[in-house]
Amino acid sequence: MKTATASAWPNRLAYGAIVMLLAVAAALALAPAARAQLRIDITRPNTEPVPIAIVDFIGEQAEASRVGADIAQVISANLERSGLFRPLDRAAFVEKITNINVPPRFADWRVINAQALVTGAAQLQPDGRLRVEFRLWDVTVGQQMTGLAYFTQPQNWRRIAHIISDAIYKRMTGEDGYFDTRVVYVAESGPVTQRVKRLAIMDQDGFNHRYLTDGRNLVLTPRFSPTLQEITYLSYGGDQPRVYIYNVDTGRQEVLGEFPGMTFAPRFSPDGNRVAMSLAADGNSEIYTMDVRTKRVQRLTNHPAIDTSPSFSPDGARIVFNSDRGGQQQLYVMSADGGDVRRISQGQGRYATPVWSPRGDLIAFTKIFQGKFYIGIMRSDGSGERLLTESFLDEGPTWAPNGRVLMFFRQAPQGAGGRGGGVRLYSVDLTGSNERQVVTPTDASDPAWSPLIPQ
Repeated sequence: MKTATASAWPNRLAYGAIVMLLAVAAALALAPAARAQLRIDITRPNTEPVPIAIVDFIGEQAEASRVGADIAQVISANLERSGLFRPLDRAAFVEKITNINVPPRFADWRVINAQALVTGAAQLQPDGRLRVEFRLWDVTVGQQMTGLAYFTQPQNWRRIAHIISDAIYKRMTGEDGYFDTRVVYVAESGPVTQRVKRLAIMDQDGFNHRYLTDGRNLVLTPRFSPTLQEITYLSYGGDQPRVYIYNVDTGRQEVLGEFPGMTFAPRFSPDGNRVAMSLAADGNSEIYTMDVRTKRVQRLTNHPAIDTSPSFSPDGARIVFNSDRGGQQQLYVMSADGGDVRRISQGQGRYATPVWSPRGDLIAFTKIFQGKFYIGIMRSDGSGERLLTESFLDEGPTWAPNGRVLMFFRQAPQGAGGRGGGVRLYSVDLTGSNERQVVTPTDASDPAWSPLIPQ
């Protein structure tokens, strides 16, 4: 039997581990094998959301029943927010599921036009752990698509819901999900002239929110490591900028270095061993890399123009950055040692904050043109530019780990009396048609998406 363990959120020591077991299939094949199972093609620009029925997970104990209903709600919200699924109204359900090991009456689900069905059960074990099991059914062909069971501590139920959501997403799209992830961002409060900026972190859906810094020192531009649950961020204490590394799971923090000319926190290389950064000296900003272990710094660019905002490609071989060396702020790509510099952006306007997709196929960016801000994407050679959002001020894109969704921050125009407009987080998929606000307790900027939490 296959097993796997996963660290608990928010602290490995706080909760017991999550154990995943392959669930025994209730029905391996209830329809002819020649009939293809349901699959969502997420490469199509206008994919119609799949109608999916998600029933409350059954539970014999009152507490397990309540948790089961909560898990179903989180799964439904995750899948609906992706834009690929349309959860059906529970009031329309005909069959009442009482045993997930018995195949459902598929005709009862076809009559409400469900194409997929999720059933599940939650049970408190004698040792205090929570057992959660689910089944994903293809209603059209009458077949189980997958089934898994998990053991964890009861307070960790929300993460189980995210993990199940990822399993459903992957089974139906063929690609990894992004629900079992976290987002770190800058929480903003107070008047414009005395803005308090704290480092905050939450699940990708806005829950499990907490602050990582107390607001006494200004923090800017947090970045997640692609390999560890670690964050770099820039903090000003006594007007001296320092870059810190913060371990989310342990709370351990260390100073990476003091960089007087830095305006953005550095970004990690794909292996987590280096960071790329822009440093300004004598009025000139250049791109550097630093070895995280040895603290050795290497200069990559040497040009009188302003070079900034570097981001590694997923294979670590190239770096994208923005520069005004051509007379206007544009995007450039170079090798990781600073050679072979070439411009890739060719459109009108100014380009900034490029970020390479985890898949390696696309680069996201901020574009400023004719007084408006846009979040856009282009291929790594600069072709195929598409603008996904438009507003008074959209900025700072960050990729979900599967490379299919972006998060960014948006500022509203100034209100009456010149007061600054609110700043909020939003997400958008690669079609540009599924834009959602991510609710936070205060104003929010500079989001950074984590990799999938290790299991």
